[in-house]
Amino acid sequence: MGRDVIIACDFSSKEEVIGFLSKFKDEKPFVKIGMELFYAAGPEIVREIKAMGHKIFLDLKLHDIPNTVMKAMNVLSRLDVDMCNLHAAGTIAMMEAAIKGLTREDGTRPILIAVTQLTSTSEERMNEELLINKPIDEVVMHYAMNAKKAGLDGVVCSPLEAAKVHDICGSDFVTVTPGVRFSDGDIGDQVRVTTPAKAREIGSDYIVVGRPITQANDPVAAYRRCVAEFVG
Repeated sequence: MGRDVIIACDFSSKEEVIGFLSKFKDEKPFVKIGMELFYAAGPEIVREIKAMGHKIFLDLKLHDIPNTVMKAMNVLSRLDVDMCNLHAAGTIAMMEAAIKGLTREDGTRPILIAVTQLTSTSEERMNEELLINKPIDEVVMHYAMNAKKAGLDGVVCSPLEAAKVHDICGSDFVTVTPGVRFSDGDIGDQVRVTTPAKAREIGSDYIVVGRPITQANDPVAAYRRCVAEFVG
C-alpha cells in the first residue's frame, strides 16, 4: 500500500472548503470531511468534492448499537467515499455490523477503520476520567486487535503507535494517523504528535494533517512539503 497525505478539511461551510480546494490546480489531495463540515453542509458536500476528483475520508466516528450503525453505514456507502470510520469502543459486534451495512450489493465497500483512542486523550485522562485502568499503549493495541478480529481494514491511531499496530496486526493492516505537525509548527490541542518524516519512519500508511496545511500562508506549498517529507 502506498503512503498518502490526507488533508483534514475542518471548515464550517461549503464556501470555505470549496474555496480552499480550488487553490489546488495541479494536485487532487485526499481529503477528510469531518463532523463540522458534514453537519454544516450535509451529504451533498461529499458528492460535490468527490465530483471535483478528490478521494474522501468521511470521518464521522460512528458509535451506537450494532443495528443503528449497520443502517447508518448502508446510507454512507451510497456516497461513494473511499474511507470511513467508527469507534472501536463500540465492540466487535458493532464493527461487524458496520461492515455488513457498508458492503454494497456488488461486494465493494470503502476502507473501514476504527478509532482506538483519540490523539487528544492522554493516559492520565483515560485512567482518571474514563476509568480505563490500563496503559494507553495496551488499550490501543487491544482495540486494534478487536478491529482486526471484526474484519476491519485498519485503525486510526497515534503515529507513535503505528509500528506496534503493524507488528501485532500485520503489515497490511492500515494505520491512519492524525496528530502530525511540522517540526517547526504548533502542536495545538493534540497530545501524542509527531512530524511527517517521523511518521514515515515509524510506518504510518496515511497521515491526516489539518491546520499546518489549511491555516498556512501558502496551503499548496505546505501540502507539497508534507508530501515530500512523508511520501518522498
